[in-house]
Amino acid sequence: MRKKIALAALLLGSTALFSGCDKLKQVVTGKAEVANTAYPEKVFWGDTHLHTNNSPDAFGFGTRLDSEQALRFARGEEVFSSTGQKAKLARPLDFLVISDHSDGFATVRNLYEAPRSMIDDPTLLRWYDLLHSGPKGSMQATAELIDAKANDKLPPEILDAKAAEARLRNDWLSHIATVERYNEPGNFTAFIGFEYTLMNAGRNLHRNVIFRDNGNRASTVLPLASFATTIPDGLWDYMDAYAKKTGGQTLAIPHNSNMSNGRMFLMTEPLGGPMSAEYARRRAAHEPVVEITQIKGDSEAHPFMSPNDEFSGYGTAGWELGDLMMVEKTTPEMYPGSYVREALKRGLMVEQRTGANPYAFGVIGSTDSHTSLATSDEDNYFGKHSGVEPGPTRAAEAQNLGTRSGRFGWNYLASGYAAVWATSNSREALFDAMLRKEVYGTTGPRMTLRVFGGWDFKAEDLQGDWVKAGYGRGVPMGATLKAGSGSPSFMISALKDPVGANLDRVQVIKGWVDAAGQSHEKVFDVVWSDMAGKRKLAGGKVPAVGDTVDLAQPSYQNTIGAPGLTTVWSDPEFDPAQRAFYYVRVLEIPTPTWVAYDKVRYKLTLDQNIPLKQQERGYTSAIWYAPAGQ
Repeated sequence: MRKKIALAALLLGSTALFSGCDKLKQVVTGKAEVANTAYPEKVFWGDTHLHTNNSPDAFGFGTRLDSEQALRFARGEEVFSSTGQKAKLARPLDFLVISDHSDGFATVRNLYEAPRSMIDDPTLLRWYDLLHSGPKGSMQATAELIDAKANDKLPPEILDAKAAEARLRNDWLSHIATVERYNEPGNFTAFIGFEYTLMNAGRNLHRNVIFRDNGNRASTVLPLASFATTIPDGLWDYMDAYAKKTGGQTLAIPHNSNMSNGRMFLMTEPLGGPMSAEYARRRAAHEPVVEITQIKGDSEAHPFMSPNDEFSGYGTAGWELGDLMMVEKTTPEMYPGSYVREALKRGLMVEQRTGANPYAFGVIGSTDSHTSLATSDEDNYFGKHSGVEPGPTRAAEAQNLGTRSGRFGWNYLASGYAAVWATSNSREALFDAMLRKEVYGTTGPRMTLRVFGGWDFKAEDLQGDWVKAGYGRGVPMGATLKAGSGSPSFMISALKDPVGANLDRVQVIKGWVDAAGQSHEKVFDVVWSDMAGKRKLAGGKVPAVGDTVDLAQPSYQNTIGAPGLTTVWSDPEFDPAQRAFYYVRVLEIPTPTWVAYDKVRYKLTLDQNIPLKQQERGYTSAIWYAPAGQ
């Protein structure tokens, strides 16, 4: 018994509890307040989804960088990756959320560091030996651990709630202390957060949780584990209890709906039965933002639901095969509950029936990197985890979570980032912008996107202080436009990444529900490069922008496309009686993928079906239209 208790102490890390508390007290002394502008004048770039060596899968896959190194890298400092390679962002980020898994937070690291003689459980002993056997064995142990989590077969010592609380408190306080040290309002914002790793068998229902508050408040609770549950209600209860206990605020961000096999955006409540207005309001209140793009694919749209959209299906290759763990293969009838555009349409249908919209969310991108390195640049891609950092085999080799097969390295995207229109670079201002959904996501490029909806915007408004006019006479992305006179008009501005590719086109994606309760969608090309030249609408479509990619380098030229595209667009098919949403999608000209850079760097011969070019993109949060009296 003594041996078992001692192992729990080592595995679960209770020995340094008080030093962690003292460390926290030393750094949580308050930060200077920053001045806020009257309305958002600047977009701030960040990652709300990064894993360090505290995440059990990240450590098992080889990540040894901790929270401090992750924060240093995000601020623009050079670090050495877990495989010893120099790593540095070309441009620093403005904010970062380290969202390590709450399930087993730091447990694998603690197992690795435990004396072998104290381990009795045969599964833990096997994993310990595999972790110490080298990279291949470590990855095998991690795959088995992920499978055990998905199938509710984790060893009891990991699930020991009493011992886990002591371990988790120590590691959590230590992490918070580091985050507090690096939070510099006005310069760089470090948020406190964690990932709630909710699963339904292999179906991904994960959420990232972000605290608005400093360490004094956040340290009064521990990250919530998702063991023994398959629905998100317990997380919302946790968030409500935290708010009641501390007066603080949290929000949750679902991600990778593309691997939920239809479970992320249900038309019913999770346990069955029609969704009630109360349930719809509760979900919308707790989950105001969704992650639309990241390393494990893009969740905007799928050609099965959007056959007339030639740009749907970006980043779906490999990920559409099955759920996160490949436990259950995906079938077409599952797609509607797995993609963001369809969720926005479903939200309108639920609202038409109940008066409440569960899916009136904004969208962001983030990385979900498990390397401690928040990079989404194609020419600086460090992989999903440290087992696939830059090297000659990673593009073509199998890369699967768990022990099943089906996905390969090239299926992973160097994506994405979160863009936030806030009144300052501070926790409070950035968090509040997420709450009001004045945010957008990109697949990596830092393009500047802005959209306002109103009833009287004209082209000449873009010549003056159009942002002031947008706030004064309309609503920004993420808001609801109430009924007005005529057709709604939208002021739209898209500027290229200052060091990136030119823009191909700007599109407005409209969704609406008819009187019979059926949903519809349409994609409008509203402004594009070379409109006055050769690119004329033909059959309702804009011709392709062209292609300057040289795969031998690889490189591209900004001799096509445009550095900026602006317009005022009015809906030509507007029906004031129909609920609707409008969001903007902006496409770059074709550019090389990270695989193309690897191909040249390592002189690879790859299968000709592996894509080496892409059109990266940005997605704004929607503007909703509510008919009169609704």
